[in-house]
Amino acid sequence: MQSIKAEQIQKSCFSLIGKDWMLITAKDGEGKVNTMTASWGGMGVLWGKQVAFVFIRPQRYTKQFVDASHELSLSFFDGDYRKELTYLGKVSGRDCDKIKECNFDVAYDGQVPYIAQASLVITGKVLYAQTLDEDCFIDVKAISQWYPAGDFHTMYVVGIDDVLTK
Repeated sequence: MQSIKAEQIQKSCFSLIGKDWMLITAKDGEGKVNTMTASWGGMGVLWGKQVAFVFIRPQRYTKQFVDASHELSLSFFDGDYRKELTYLGKVSGRDCDKIKECNFDVAYDGQVPYIAQASLVITGKVLYAQTLDEDCFIDVKAISQWYPAGDFHTMYVVGIDDVLTK
């Protein structure tokens, strides 16, 4: 993997995140790594920094890892990894070593873990985290559509430290 500038990412974040999906990967205080599939988020500029933002529901095991380390990676893939990404989005790392089950390998950018089979990786530190607030929804239909159980996502704004590509 080689480091590039965020501006050099060739593919639209709408395709990378919304269509192709990504893996959010982090480690806990004991060094254990977990990952989850995500298709909500984006990239842009905030507070004079290049950032990514991702959303994680409270029941997701990976949330504990992100909250413990305040660092994460976003891994994007070329080729046909839909089966693995679907599995990693449905199965909890509480129950098995799901990374191993997908025959994926963990690599590191400094202390931040990522999935080695990725073709593009963004690593960074959490700058801000806040649970979505029901009282702040302007489009209240989104609550019944996306949050019938009241399990509002936490939004993480991540300062981009590195972008790696194959």
